[in-house]
Amino acid sequence: MLILEFKIKATLAQNKAIEEAIRTTQFVRNSCIRYWMDNQKVGRYDLNKYCAVLAKEFSFANELNSMARQSAAERAWSAIARFYDNCKRKITGKKGYPRFRRNVSSVEYKTTGWSIDRNTCKHINFTDKKKIGRLKLIGTHDLRFYSDDLIKRVRLVKRADGFYAQFCIDVVVNEEVEPSGIARGLDFGLKFAYADQLGYTEPNPRFYRKSEKRLAKLQRRVSKKFKRGQPQSNNYKKSRQKLAKQHLKISRQREEWAKKVARCVIKSTDFIAYEDLKVLNMVKNHKLAKSISDIGWYSLRVWIEYFGVKFGKTTIAVAPHYTSVDCSSCGAKVEKTLSTRTHKCACGVELCRDRNAATNILRSSLRTVGHTGTWAEYSALNAWGESTSTLALAIQSQAS
Repeated sequence: MLILEFKIKATLAQNKAIEEAIRTTQFVRNSCIRYWMDNQKVGRYDLNKYCAVLAKEFSFANELNSMARQSAAERAWSAIARFYDNCKRKITGKKGYPRFRRNVSSVEYKTTGWSIDRNTCKHINFTDKKKIGRLKLIGTHDLRFYSDDLIKRVRLVKRADGFYAQFCIDVVVNEEVEPSGIARGLDFGLKFAYADQLGYTEPNPRFYRKSEKRLAKLQRRVSKKFKRGQPQSNNYKKSRQKLAKQHLKISRQREEWAKKVARCVIKSTDFIAYEDLKVLNMVKNHKLAKSISDIGWYSLRVWIEYFGVKFGKTTIAVAPHYTSVDCSSCGAKVEKTLSTRTHKCACGVELCRDRNAATNILRSSLRTVGHTGTWAEYSALNAWGESTSTLALAIQSQAS
């Protein structure tokens, strides 16, 4: 799948129509959650049928395209299915019971309710009763290469700086690159974004930390103009908009950085092992939560896995237990605090703790892969022309 995004240029009336469609999507999604709570043995197709009932009862729901209502029901079922899956796997803690949402920011159309102007491919027309109408698309992507049959979904998204249109296109995005013969283990950290077993470290960009003064100033303006128990002024709304735009800028900086770093890692490596970190549990430590959220480990991991599939590389997530404690040379446990940056073992090994952990991560991934048989699939996909055992031995020699 390929996602293409365009900025939307619309009139004030069209913006209000898009917001109304988003609110209707939120209503249908929450109504489906309530229907599931009040009735037993409700399945995915039952929620789709319930959308027709809502359309008959509420005129504003009938104005939304029928497939857009089904997309809202699918969002509800996604939350329900995730809850069922967590219960079956018996995960510890909360299972993610479906909740009502009040911050839905998008409406999604499937194959009907919209049409692209094929003369220019820079305009899209929405034909449902919400009266969104014809919208201009601003962007560098060219939709002439993709027919309407390939466009499976169109989503309108509201952000702090305006509205965007996203096109989900059913095309293969795989690319072939020359194998490099390199394997890397990545140890995520706070001082460095990551470190590998060869000693390379990626600097931590700290986008949020660098913008804290600007955010604090904007937040003070919002608080100063807020009037409790009274209608808020236009100045308050403008200040709140500026604050939201600054947060959006930081998130975009972090996302682009993660995309660039992940692409470089994947294209220069054939086998990547990294820590399977539980970020949601780690941010419960309030002393480190800001720094952990600022660096964006999860986003980096998502892009590494995405580019791994795109370029046909193998990515393995390894349990992080004892990777910083075990000695990469003799296997002895060397306890250290977070402030201890050097690994010193009785066997005589002395190196950076991140490099020691990266080496342990790579070796652990090789043991795991050897048991699951992933190396055979990897060798066949990339046509290395080497046997599984030969390839594993070669990468182990590079790690040591």
